[in-house]
Amino acid sequence: MLTTKMLGNKLELTIPFAWQGITVQQIFREKWKTSKKQAHLFRMEGRVTFKGEKIGWDKPLDAGSKLLMDLFDTQPTEVEPFYLDLAILYEDEHVLVVNKPAFLNTHPNTPGETETLLNAVSFHLQSEGKGASVQQTHRLDRDTTGAILFAKHPLAGAILDGMLEKRLIKRTYIAAVCGTGLKKKDTINLPIGRDRHHSVRRRVSPSGQAAITHYKVLKTEPYNKLTFVACRLDTGRTHQIRVHFSHIGYPLAGDELYGGRPLFTRQALHAAKLEFTHPITLERLAVRAPFMDSPPIFKDIDLEKI
Repeated sequence: MLTTKMLGNKLELTIPFAWQGITVQQIFREKWKTSKKQAHLFRMEGRVTFKGEKIGWDKPLDAGSKLLMDLFDTQPTEVEPFYLDLAILYEDEHVLVVNKPAFLNTHPNTPGETETLLNAVSFHLQSEGKGASVQQTHRLDRDTTGAILFAKHPLAGAILDGMLEKRLIKRTYIAAVCGTGLKKKDTINLPIGRDRHHSVRRRVSPSGQAAITHYKVLKTEPYNKLTFVACRLDTGRTHQIRVHFSHIGYPLAGDELYGGRPLFTRQALHAAKLEFTHPITLERLAVRAPFMDSPPIFKDIDLEKI
């Protein structure tokens, strides 16, 4: 874990002893694994300084050296702020994890749409006088609840995008599916594509994109004919969990689009845990999202054991 602190809108980074002799170039490309585009931008704009001067990116640095980095955009935000009382699960100067409620879009899908989680996060940051270059790293369906990860500045966003692409951000979901005959533990490896007969729905298709869902049974409710499962995704296809379980004959409860019984007002799906390496400090984080439904959908499930 790196030692950092914020000085206004600038990040002070202290070179640890384990990094003796490292260069700025290596920090960006090897430690943070950011994109070439982001590294080039910081280099060309002179946004990394040492003792008040621009630093050569190939200059070896001594342990204890303090770099100053200008992380935040000064451009005005293009995301219109919208007030919402956010359920914040984790926050520091670089990232934010929010517990998304049901019936709220992650981001605008149509011109002029402003009542979304992204707009609410923009309001939160602007109200604190912070930079407004917020971006979500991934998304959840409108009716799905749970943890969503946001980056507060472009460098963190670029690093997290790369981590997501390399499947280094682990997401665990809890779902209630109709039926009680599932194996205790299994993997669903079936490609998913668009349903040409329905503009919104997806389906398992040989010509679709690879999609892998691992699951384990947490408990069953025979009287409701429900099974509660924890799911981990290797891929992030649209409606992946919903499509996979519907295809094998166990649609999510409340998910009428995919054949689930209307036991709840929404599909019974919750993003329960996010595990990732912090994009800047390199600390390993695990963030759990409490259930939000009233009346509850997921009863007697201990998130600490997920």
